Amino acid sequence: MSLRYALLALLSVEPMTGYDLSKRFESSVGHVWHAPDSQIYPELRRMEKDSLLTGEEVPWGPRATKTRYRITAAGTAAFREWMNTPLEYSRERDPVHLKAAYLEWASPESARAQMRAHIAYHEVRREQWENMIAELRSGTNIMLAKRLEVTPEEDRDRTVQFKIFTYEGLVARAATEIDWARRGLELIDLLDGGT
Repeated sequence: MSLRYALLALLSVEPMTGYDLSKRFESSVGHVWHAPDSQIYPELRRMEKDSLLTGEEVPWGPRATKTRYRITAAGTAAFREWMNTPLEYSRERDPVHLKAAYLEWASPESARAQMRAHIAYHEVRREQWENMIAELRSGTNIMLAKRLEVTPEEDRDRTVQFKIFTYEGLVARAATEIDWARRGLELIDLLDGGT
């Protein structure tokens, strides 16, 4: 259900079409919540049906139209209520750590390849998140700039600092996963007789 609130967060900045939302999703909330177009468009229609959004047809090219969505007062209230309600944590589904628990079934080289892939993945993600922090600090992030335009002056620093805080947590998580996988490589070498 968090997809709904991620979309409300984006639409609290300005009205957008599904296409615009999909593009902005990837460059902002997509860093913390993945959703393909096949989930975004149906959710927008459900949200409109639930009166959280209103949609209006706008011209798109010479003969086509698109629906541009605008958050309603009910949508703003639902988003605020969600933000003020403690999360209910779901049970873990972590295929990487599940697999690591049974690496004795893998060849040492396959186990090493899995650990190296884990390191490479998290190094890329860490770099993306560090770049996002740099954009947030420098004021060059487009979505943050748009959000700040509609944010009261007295709340702007809080808005920026909470975004930076979020990405710092993701950087720290990536660093932990990289360290864990490096220890895994050492363990594989130790258990494989130091090869």
